Amino acid sequence: MKNTWVISLGGSRIIPGEVDDKFLLKFKQLISSHKSQRFVVVTGGGSTARKYILALKKLGKKTKAQSKEGIAITRLHAEFMARFFGKITNEEIPTNMKKVKNLLAKNRVVFCGALRYRRKNTSDGTAAKIASYLQCPFINLTNVKGLYSSDPTKNKKAKFISKITWKDFIEIAKKVKYKAGQHFVLDQSAAKTIQDKKITTYLVGSLGAIDKILKNKKFIGTLISE
Repeated sequence: MKNTWVISLGGSRIIPGEVDDKFLLKFKQLISSHKSQRFVVVTGGGSTARKYILALKKLGKKTKAQSKEGIAITRLHAEFMARFFGKITNEEIPTNMKKVKNLLAKNRVVFCGALRYRRKNTSDGTAAKIASYLQCPFINLTNVKGLYSSDPTKNKKAKFISKITWKDFIEIAKKVKYKAGQHFVLDQSAAKTIQDKKITTYLVGSLGAIDKILKNKKFIGTLISE
């Protein structure tokens, strides 16, 4: 779809501990300022989801049950964001691709969480599949400025990677072992989708970077393409 973007909004940006109202106000201002663009924003579960997932794990529930709880939290976040944005967005939270597209025809912004349970998938994987379905670029907004050679929170010598091919990126993603509620810049399912469908993907850590991407200007972040 022309002038359409899919944004994966990490749960850690919505509620890093408490709801980050200052960040969310700026996010709304950013999206509202690009009036000629349409957006599908897929919300993650973040630390909130991980708390419930860990509790279920301790209580002996299997990965599928843990993942379904994570899905429920992503949808809770989508409902919260839709209420916050108000009139320009959807009231109903979609649970399939067709509904996302239908809602996008009526609303400039559509919020959703994970659409349905899939093995070894996260909200990033959902966002990548929606971008493929709508044939549009994909922006992943997380809590680091982009891709590094290793975890920058654990390795101060980790090198920042500003551009990488789909093929090379998926090799990195494959090395990250899947677990419900996992935290990585983009999961294996999303990496495979963007490679298979040749989706131009941006990994960024700031609203300023998104603004520059939407304006087709130089940005700080990681571009994944051919």
